[in-house]
Amino acid sequence: MPKRSFNVVKPIFFWQRLLAAVLFTSGLLLPWIENQSVKAELTEYCQLSPKAVQEKENLRLSALKGKQAERQRYQQLIQKQAQDLQECRNRNWPQVQAIWLRLYPCDARPGAIDQVMDRIVNKGYNQVYLEVFYDGQVLLPTGANPTVWPSVVRTPGTEKTDLLAEAIQKGRERGLKVYGWMFTTNFGYTYAQRSDREGAIARNGKGQTSLYVVDNNSQVFVDPYNVQAKRDYYQMLQEVLRRRPDGVLFDYVRYPRQAGSDSIATKVTDLWLYSDATQQALFQRALNYKGLDLIRRFLSKGYITAGDIAEIDTLYPYEGEPLWQGRTSATEQKSIVPPNQRQPQLQLELWQLSVAHAMQGILDFVNLVAHPVQQMGIPAGAVFFPDGNQTVGQGYDSRLQPWDKFPSSLEWHPMSYANCSNANCIVAQVQRVLNIAPSNTAVIPALAGKWGESVSNRPSLEAQMQALRQATPQLRGVSHFAYSWQEPEHDNERKFCRN
Repeated sequence: MPKRSFNVVKPIFFWQRLLAAVLFTSGLLLPWIENQSVKAELTEYCQLSPKAVQEKENLRLSALKGKQAERQRYQQLIQKQAQDLQECRNRNWPQVQAIWLRLYPCDARPGAIDQVMDRIVNKGYNQVYLEVFYDGQVLLPTGANPTVWPSVVRTPGTEKTDLLAEAIQKGRERGLKVYGWMFTTNFGYTYAQRSDREGAIARNGKGQTSLYVVDNNSQVFVDPYNVQAKRDYYQMLQEVLRRRPDGVLFDYVRYPRQAGSDSIATKVTDLWLYSDATQQALFQRALNYKGLDLIRRFLSKGYITAGDIAEIDTLYPYEGEPLWQGRTSATEQKSIVPPNQRQPQLQLELWQLSVAHAMQGILDFVNLVAHPVQQMGIPAGAVFFPDGNQTVGQGYDSRLQPWDKFPSSLEWHPMSYANCSNANCIVAQVQRVLNIAPSNTAVIPALAGKWGESVSNRPSLEAQMQALRQATPQLRGVSHFAYSWQEPEHDNERKFCRN
C-alpha cells in the first residue's frame, strides 16, 4: 500500500515540479523573448523593419475601408509600436529624435495624417515639430480662426477641419510628442496686404520693408516693438495653445537675411529701426536732452558731426555729456573735450546703441510669446542660426539674431546646416552653441539631410549623428529637417492630392 501510494504521489510531485520550473523559466524568458522581438523589428536608430512597416500599412488600409476587426488590430499595433519605440529611444542615443513636418490641405482626407504619423514612427522619431504658422497662414480651421491670418485649409466644406488638433491626437496615439512650430517676427505676405497693419511692418533707413530685400517676396518682418503686432501674434498663439501641443518652437526670431554686401549691417540705415514704435522706444532710451538730440540726428542722417555736438552743447548748457541707457555718468567730464575729439567715440557708441536696441526688440518679443507657453507647463524653444549673432569688423550679421542672450529656460534649437562635404563644420557649429549656452540649457541641434545618402554635398544623417555623438555625447536630442527631405515623393503626393 505504501508502495502504491508512493507511485501515485510521485507523478504529482513530478508535474508540480515541472510546472513550477516552466512558470519560473517563463518568468525569466518572456521579457527576454519580447525584447528580442523588439530588437529584431527595430534597428540601431529605432527604425522599423520593412516587414513591420508593410504589415502596419496593410492594416491601416484595411481599417480605412471600415473593417472593424482590422481597425482594432491596427490600433493595437500602433500602441505596441509606441511602447517599443519609447523603450528603444530610452536605450539608444539620442533619447529625443524629432522631425520637422508641414501639413497640406490634402491631409484633410481620411487616413492621411495616420499615414504621415506612421511613417514618422517607422523612421524612429519620437517627436514631431509641426508647422502651425508659416508663410502668412495658420493651421486653424476657417470656422474657428479669429486671427488676422487665413487658414491653411480653406477648401469649401472643410470649415471645421482642425488638422492641428488631429495631428496632435494622432501623434500621441503613436507615442509621439507634437510641438507647434511657428514663424515669429516673420508674419508673411498676407499681413503686409492689410492697410490697417502698415505701421506694424519693419522698415530700414532706405525706406524698404523686407519684401524688397528677401528673394522670395513672401517674407514680411514686423517691428518687434509694435503693440498691434504683439497683440495679433499673441491672439494667434492662444488659439494654437488651446489645441494643447506638447511644446512650441519659435522660428524666424530675427530680422531679414539679406544677400551680398547687404548681409553685413555696417551703418544705421541698414538696421530695421525706421518704423514708429521702434523709433519711439529708441528715443526713450535717452537719459537727457543731449542724448535724445544726438540719437535723433544719428538716426536721421546716419552719422553725427563735430558741429552737431557743439550745437547740442549750446542748446543744453546745463547738461554734461549726452547720456542714454548703457552710457553712464562716469563720462560726464568728457564734455570739456573739444567736439571734434569726442565725435568718433560718440558716433561709435550711437552705432552700438542702435544695434543693441534692434536686438533687444527681438529678445523682448520672444520672451513675451514664450511666457504663455511656459505658463502651461510645456517647453518653449527658439530656433536660430549658430552664426546669426556674429560680428564682422564693426558690422553685424544682418539677421541680428542674439541667440546667445536667449534665456536658458528656453530650449535652444540651433539650425546646424553648415555644408563642407563632411560633418566637421556641423559639429563645430553645435560646439560653439554648447560653449556659449548656460550649463542648464537644453540644446537640441537641427540637422538637414537624408538617411542613407548625402544630399547637396551634405553627409547622410547617420554620418552627421555619429560625428555629433562622438564629439558631443552630452546632447540628449537632435531633430531632422525635414519630412519633405525624408519622403519627397510622399510629400509631393500630399501637396497635390495625388494619392
